[in-house]
Amino acid sequence: MNSQQNQPQVRRRRVFYISGYDPIHPRRYRELYRKESQAQAAISGYEISLSPKSDEGPYGWHVRSRQDGVDIQADIDVLVWSDIVRDTMATSIPATYLQLVRTAWIYIGSGTLWRLMRLRKGPVIAALYPVGMLIVQLAVAFAVAWGLTALLTPVVGWLALIPAAVVAYALLHWFRKIDHRLFAYYLMHDYAYSAAQKGAVPAELNARLSTFTDHIRGALTSDVDEVLVVGHSSGAHLGVAVLADLIRTGAMSDRHPPLSFLTLGQVVPMVSFLPNADALRSDLQFLSERDELTWVDVSAPGDGCAFALCDPVAVTGVATEMARWPLVLSAAFTQTLTPERWQELRWRFFRLHFQYLCAFDRPKDYDYFRITAGPQTLGQRFSQRAPSKSRIERPTSKYRSVRP
Repeated sequence: MNSQQNQPQVRRRRVFYISGYDPIHPRRYRELYRKESQAQAAISGYEISLSPKSDEGPYGWHVRSRQDGVDIQADIDVLVWSDIVRDTMATSIPATYLQLVRTAWIYIGSGTLWRLMRLRKGPVIAALYPVGMLIVQLAVAFAVAWGLTALLTPVVGWLALIPAAVVAYALLHWFRKIDHRLFAYYLMHDYAYSAAQKGAVPAELNARLSTFTDHIRGALTSDVDEVLVVGHSSGAHLGVAVLADLIRTGAMSDRHPPLSFLTLGQVVPMVSFLPNADALRSDLQFLSERDELTWVDVSAPGDGCAFALCDPVAVTGVATEMARWPLVLSAAFTQTLTPERWQELRWRFFRLHFQYLCAFDRPKDYDYFRITAGPQTLGQRFSQRAPSKSRIERPTSKYRSVRP
C-alpha cells in the first residue's frame, strides 16, 4: 500500500460518483444513498444524515456521519453523463435492430465474445439477452403479421399486407413501451454505445470526461482529507480514463489530499477487449502502476452483470511487473446478506448489480457508507487486506495494443 495508510483520520471528504450507462436523473442516486445509508446505519450502529448541497457544481448532496466516535462530513457529487445516454437511446425501432446486427458483428467478428466467455459467462449472457429478446419480439411481430395476412388475403387480397404491417409495428412499439420491465432496448443501447467505435471513446463522451477531470482536479486543491472517486459498472472504465488523464497532466501537487479510486461491479473487459480500445488499455496500464492513488476493485460472483473478481488490468493483458493496482476484493453476497435476503435478491439481476451501493445485513470490511462517510481513507481501510484468492488474472484479451 502507499503512504495513505499513515494519514490521520478523515473528517472532510469529497466524493465523485460516476454511474454506469443510465438515463435517469442523478437524484435517483441521492435517494438510494439516503434510504440505504439509514438502513446500514441501523444495522452497523452509526449515525448518518443527508442535506442539500449548498454550493454550485455537479448535482450532489452533503453527508454528516458519526462513526467510531468521529464526526465526518462528506460532499458527494454525481458526475453526470445521463444526458448523453438519453441521446443515444433516442433511436427508432428499425435503428435499434440495425444496432443489434452491427454490435453482434463487432463482438463476434472480432473474436471478443469468445474471449469474454472465458472469463465469466454471466455478463456475456447478460450481453446476449437483449439480442435474443429483440429477436423474439421481432419473430412474434412477424408471426402475428403472417397470421393476419393469411386471414385477410382471401377477402381483400394484397391489401391485407397493410393492416398486417400496422399491427406488427404496433406490437413492436408495445414491446418497447414496456422495456422498463424487459430491459432489452436499454441493454442493447448500452452495449451498442460501447461498441460503436470498437472501443474508442466517442467524441461527446471524451469532452465530458475532460469536465470530470477538471472537477476532481479542483477538489484536490481543497481543504479535505480524502478525494474519493467511485465508478460503478460502466462508470469504472470512465473513472480509469479520468484519473489516468488527471495524473498524466502532472497537475497534482505534492501536498494533495489522498486520492482514492473505488470501482464497483466493473464491466471493463466489455470495452478493453475491443480492437480500438488502445486508449483504455493504455490508461489501465498507466493507472495500475501509479503510487499517487489507491485503487480498490469490488465485485461479487453473485452479480451476473459484472466481471466478478476479474482484475481488469491483468485480464486485458496489459499488466506489467510494476503493476500494483487494483486490489481485487469480493463483496461476497452469499456471506454478507442473510440467506433470506439472498434468496429474495438472487434472481433480480439488475437489482443485484446495484447492491454495492446498498445496505448489507451482515457487512464485513466492505461497507459503502463507511467508505464514503467514515473516518478512514480507502487506503487505510484496506491496508491489511489481501486480494481475493479467487480473483482471475490470466491475460485473456486478443487485443493488447496500447496508445503510444
